[in-house]
Amino acid sequence: MLRGPAAVWATLGPLLWACGLALQGGMLYPRESPSRERKELTGLWSFRADFSENRRQGFEQQWYRAPLRESGPTLDMPVPSSFNDVGQDRQLRSFVGWVWYEREAALPQRWTQDLGTRVVLRIGSAHYYAIVWVNGVHVAEHEGGHLPFEADISKLVQSGPLSSCPAPCCPSPHAPPCPLVFPLGVGRYPKGYFVQNINFDFFNYAGLHRPVLLYTTPTAYIDDITVHTGVDQDTGLVDYQIFVQGSEHFQLEVCLLDEEGKVVAQGTGGRGQLQVPGAHLWWPYLMHEHPAYLYSLEVRLTAQMAGGPVSDFYTLPVGIRTVAVTEQQFLINGKPFYFHGVNKHEDADIRGKGFDWPLLVKDFNLLRWLGANAFRTSHYPYAEEVMQLCDRYGIVVIDESPGVGIVLVESYSNVSLQHHLEVMEELVRRDKNHPAVVMWSVANEPTSFLKPAGYYFKCVLPLPWVGVEGAENDLGAPTRSSPKGTCLRQAYNPGLTLWTRLQDPPLMFSEEYQKGVLEQYHLVLDQKRKEYVVGELIWNFADFMTNQSPQRVMGNKKGIFTRQRQPKGAAFLLRERYWKLANETRYGRPASKSQCLENSPFTL
Repeated sequence: MLRGPAAVWATLGPLLWACGLALQGGMLYPRESPSRERKELTGLWSFRADFSENRRQGFEQQWYRAPLRESGPTLDMPVPSSFNDVGQDRQLRSFVGWVWYEREAALPQRWTQDLGTRVVLRIGSAHYYAIVWVNGVHVAEHEGGHLPFEADISKLVQSGPLSSCPAPCCPSPHAPPCPLVFPLGVGRYPKGYFVQNINFDFFNYAGLHRPVLLYTTPTAYIDDITVHTGVDQDTGLVDYQIFVQGSEHFQLEVCLLDEEGKVVAQGTGGRGQLQVPGAHLWWPYLMHEHPAYLYSLEVRLTAQMAGGPVSDFYTLPVGIRTVAVTEQQFLINGKPFYFHGVNKHEDADIRGKGFDWPLLVKDFNLLRWLGANAFRTSHYPYAEEVMQLCDRYGIVVIDESPGVGIVLVESYSNVSLQHHLEVMEELVRRDKNHPAVVMWSVANEPTSFLKPAGYYFKCVLPLPWVGVEGAENDLGAPTRSSPKGTCLRQAYNPGLTLWTRLQDPPLMFSEEYQKGVLEQYHLVLDQKRKEYVVGELIWNFADFMTNQSPQRVMGNKKGIFTRQRQPKGAAFLLRERYWKLANETRYGRPASKSQCLENSPFTL
């Protein structure tokens, strides 16, 4: 079993434009505009798990050709959510195999009759392998459970009523995380029994975890936008590149608006640079009086089509900021930035990994109450809406791929490598424009015992940057020596807390013990951050569910908050530290110790 959440990082963001690597391909977040509409398909879907012996009855009987209810009983299943904890069926909670979702939708008449309207189905997340039919017609397949995928279904919906039937969450041997599925009658397991062995320490929730929606564009449309920002003295620089589909004869107008809606820069064409004198920079939370300043990049496309001119509009939030790394510092906008935050999970009661707005806002309020300015998306990409709130609130993000649990021989094949590269490209394409993202994490503790490798992979150094794991030990202090150069002590471990019971003298699993562990870590971190350590992200933000085992009693209890987001004693200790760190150099002015928590606008 892997222990600890160390990751392999690469500060790739600032290099994308410089290398001429302008990733494109239709992953703009679906926003409404004068030329675009969207229709949410959230709510109750018809659902069925395929409990047949070979798990392929749905394909053999072609369940996708008729309403799901005609081939057998269905359940109501909320989307988005994980299906595991919604019902009372023990067999369904740990189900391995294909499950089927179905939803019928009525579309506006103009969508179905206007041949100049393009209709797109977008699935935010389907774990792990998904196949999608619309009106019985195969429209898409996608491998990997944490990133969105789309299908143009214009011709199908413009000929009849819409009925979509995705079949997600069949485990894939190549899609990270990499579960190992033992099929029928293997070893000690009886015929008709499936078991899934996973090499990661969190529950393998499955289902349609994020919003499913339909949106429209004109047939000539803005397909993708790539921005890269810089600063020249007090002038902000916004380099942009715009990609268009559906027409070769078009004009592009670009303007940048400030938060008051005033136009501060304009341009034309598919590529250019906007200059903003006296620009408001995007600063992290607690690093500036006005953090997280966002401009709006408005793009207007006018294309000449056979039926006449067509227009498309898209607005992209833009934060002007720079990121750089020296031997001893991590710089944002040329000033030293010290990470003090958490590692997280998308995990909560009942909904599993399902996206939920109230839970998301609660988590961000807790982060700001804590004085945290950063987190890592352990161990997979999070929902797009999470990244948008990070941009709005100034929470810095280390954006991680789902490359966790890479220990099997199969995981080191060329097929797995190719899929990992595809996932990284999808991740960067989706999140490349978020100012909150300052780093990409390409893997989490991959381990290989293959000859001639035989290594326990901890980090790579493509730049003078390294992420270092805090060792999990009962003494509560990091034991692994740090390499020379900038490093982020990102995963120091406070130890398990199984109940909210005080114990004196402190014993393992008590809150007092957890606090004592943290205090020992902080002594070391205070010494090393004067030399080369540029941050600390605790493992973990909140308790989360795992597979059942004697080592995990009702989940992993290493959170400083419970799974229900109630603070443990360690949360108050960490809050005092994080606000102290923030106020030492807050807004470039040192503060006294007595001012630390007084400056916090959040109380509990």
